Amino acid sequence: MGETILTMTGIQKHFPGVHALKNCQFELKSGEVHALVGENGAGKSTLMKILTGVHKKDGGKIVFMNEELTNLTPRQAQDKGISMIHQELNLMPHLSCAQNIFISREPKRGGIFTDDRKLNRDARELFQKLGLSLDPKTLVGNITVAGQQMVEIAKALSFQSKILIMDEPTAALTDKEIDDLFRIIKALKTQGVGIVYISHRMDELMKITDRISVMRDGEYIKTVATKETSTDEIIQMMVGRPIYEPPKSETSAKNEVVLSVENLSTDRLFNVGFSVRRGEILGFAGLMGAGRTEVARAVFGADPIHTGEIFVHGKPVRIRAPQDAVRHGIGYLSEDRKQFGLALGMSVEDNTVLASLGRFSRLGLIHLKKTAEITQEYVSRLKTKTPGIKQDVRNLSGGNQQKVIIAKWLVRDCDILIFDEPTRGIDIGAKSEIYKLLHDLAGSGKAIIMISSELPEILRMSDRVAVMCEGRITKILEAKDCDQETIMRYATMQEETNQKGEMTRE
Repeated sequence: MGETILTMTGIQKHFPGVHALKNCQFELKSGEVHALVGENGAGKSTLMKILTGVHKKDGGKIVFMNEELTNLTPRQAQDKGISMIHQELNLMPHLSCAQNIFISREPKRGGIFTDDRKLNRDARELFQKLGLSLDPKTLVGNITVAGQQMVEIAKALSFQSKILIMDEPTAALTDKEIDDLFRIIKALKTQGVGIVYISHRMDELMKITDRISVMRDGEYIKTVATKETSTDEIIQMMVGRPIYEPPKSETSAKNEVVLSVENLSTDRLFNVGFSVRRGEILGFAGLMGAGRTEVARAVFGADPIHTGEIFVHGKPVRIRAPQDAVRHGIGYLSEDRKQFGLALGMSVEDNTVLASLGRFSRLGLIHLKKTAEITQEYVSRLKTKTPGIKQDVRNLSGGNQQKVIIAKWLVRDCDILIFDEPTRGIDIGAKSEIYKLLHDLAGSGKAIIMISSELPEILRMSDRVAVMCEGRITKILEAKDCDQETIMRYATMQEETNQKGEMTRE
């Protein structure tokens, strides 16, 4: 690590009804990877948005490269060398990689026309500097999430960035892609770039960072050297309370089958079959692209089914659209909660009752007192942190947005709940609360399908695990009898076969 390039002291920020940052501080050195951690709502993103000019601070001082910064715009912050790669990548899929990198800064010929040859050459030089094999002419919409993230990093380097802020950079990456990202981070360190690394994955923090700063409830708690601390110490500082550990139970094994799927096939699925019992959590594991989300979407009617049957409580049902699934008591919490799970411009109350309006309306009129009462009941029951039920859900943290979606399906009284990446992008404290909610829901008799890319989470929460590879279920395992290595064996098609050479499953 080199000299200090950034100090933020006494930072204050107020939003309507919320004191978001209370006298916060942060320091960054050149060539350092400095983690900023805390539960969702702790103030991490707000602090970084103040640094990058998205929000204006209400108090405090920011000094960057010996210059005090006041009231910067995001573009001015970029021009000074402060760049942020958001969790939701800010790229235009219909433009090429090179066009995205140099948008509004394209090299010109004769001062009028874009010099495409220089544009692509400059982008290629940035990719070579990062050790990437991306083609500058490829449309961003045609490359992987990991590739898009590399384009964002290249874009930041094109501004000669001294500070690079990464918000949950590995949330949607495979292990191989994460290794590539870490390689690039180490290369940037050697070039003197200071990196602010925001992540909820403790193993990553211990592996890649030099220092860790902890925030809680809008306040700065402490900064520690990574090599001198432990995961347990960081978690304790973050949450200030015990972390929930769900008890394992085998009571669901004898319960009735609530949902059964036989020989289900779509464009990307092949003869998928499984069942879920009342009170059971069935985990779906597999590598990215294995077909886990496609199973959820097919069962929920979001994708067309070519062949196969679905049974609910032992009776065959026809599900051609999501409204059919909802009518049969199936609720789906998408991995992309902002695009498919929530109406971001609507309130907590509106989102909570959205799937059950018929229950609260008569002659076309909605009984607002009843919708308010039921929403408040679930805000209390799920311990959703919100200033009030009229608050727009866009203003809630990720974990609390997830609780609003859960409330929506609980109000609808669904017997079958499909959770697709339920803890993606939320902190360890909120994860603990989601785990407890899932366990309590199973305990109340709900049948739960949980899709997760985190194998420890699958093993921690599931009664059984369905492992997928290339659109097929290669094995269904008892969670208590398997480990991560076993799951990965079946996730990479090293499945058991019968005497006919066909894949077998329990």
